[in-house]
Amino acid sequence: MVWPVFTLRFDMRAPGWAASAADLYAGAIDMCAWSETRGAMLAVLSEHHGADDGHLPAPLTLAAAIAARTRTLAILLAAVPIPLWDPVRLAEEISVLDLISRGRVSYAFGVGHRSEEYEHFGIDMATRGRVADEILAVLGPLVRGEPVDYRGRTVLVTPPCASPTGPMMLIAGGSRAAARRAGALGLGFVSQTDLPGLKEFYEEQCRAHGHQPGMIQFPVRGAPTAVFVADDVDEAWDTLGPYLLHDAVTAASYRREDELKSSVASITRADSVAALRAENGPYRIFTPDEAAEYVRGGRPLPLHPLCGGVPPEVAWSYLERAAAAAARAGE
Repeated sequence: MVWPVFTLRFDMRAPGWAASAADLYAGAIDMCAWSETRGAMLAVLSEHHGADDGHLPAPLTLAAAIAARTRTLAILLAAVPIPLWDPVRLAEEISVLDLISRGRVSYAFGVGHRSEEYEHFGIDMATRGRVADEILAVLGPLVRGEPVDYRGRTVLVTPPCASPTGPMMLIAGGSRAAARRAGALGLGFVSQTDLPGLKEFYEEQCRAHGHQPGMIQFPVRGAPTAVFVADDVDEAWDTLGPYLLHDAVTAASYRREDELKSSVASITRADSVAALRAENGPYRIFTPDEAAEYVRGGRPLPLHPLCGGVPPEVAWSYLERAAAAAARAGE
C-alpha cells in the first residue's frame, strides 16, 4: 500500500483561452481515479457561482462522479456557502452522496463572501449569518433521517445517509463569527486566516456550549497551496505561469481589500508570472528532489493539477512526476 503523500484540489476554472470545461471535468475524474492508488489522500472541491471562468458551481455533482470512480479517496467540499442552499434539498443530496461514497465525503460550510453570488440566487446577503445558523441547526438531524421541524412543517429526509452519525461537517471561515458558529454547534473549524487568538476563541466557544473542541486547521504562514513538480522549473513556469496567474488574480478579485490584508493562505497580490514566481508563496513549482524533501518533512504535497484551466494533456506529466517524487519520499 502506498503511503498517502499528496492532496488534490479542483476548482474547474476554464477561462476562454484555456482547456475546455468538458475536458477539465473528465480530467479531474480520471486524475482522482489514478491518484488514489498512488498516494493521494484527499480531493478538495470548491464552490462558487456565476464566475466568468466557470468556477465549479455544483461540487456535489462532481463529488458523486469522483466517488463512483474511486474506492478509498476522501473527498472534501470546501467551502460550501450554505446560505445559498435549501437545507432539505441539500440534506437529500448529502445523504445520497454519502451512500454512493460509503461515507468518504465531508463538508466545510461557510457563509460566502461574494455579493455577486447572493445576487445570482436573489438572496439578501445581509441575512447570511442568521440563515446559516438556521440551516446548520437542522442539517445534521436531516441527513441522519431524523424528523425535523423546519419553518412550520415537519420534514423527514429519506433515505438517510449511510454514516451512523452523518458525514463529517466543519465550519470554514477566518473570523470570530465563524469560530463562534463552529463552537456553538460543536463542529470542527477550518480557518482561512491565522488571526491571533482565533484558535483559543474557537476552543472557548466549544466549551461554553458544552462541546469538546473538534478538528481544527489553520494556515501555515509561507506554506504553498498549489504545487506542481517539474524536472525543468524554468520551462514549467513558462508553460504553467499564465494558468497559475489567472488562478491567483481571480482568487484575489473575490476578496475585498480589507480581506487581502489578512493572511488568507491561498491569496497573493502578484500581478505577473514573474512576481508570482519570485514571491515563492502559495504557487510553487518544485523539482522532484524538492518535492520529496517536502514530503519527508511530514507534509503532503498540495497539488492543483488543473489550476487555472491547465489542459489535462499538459497537466498529466506534472501529476505523474509529483506522485513519483512523493512515493520515493515515503519509501
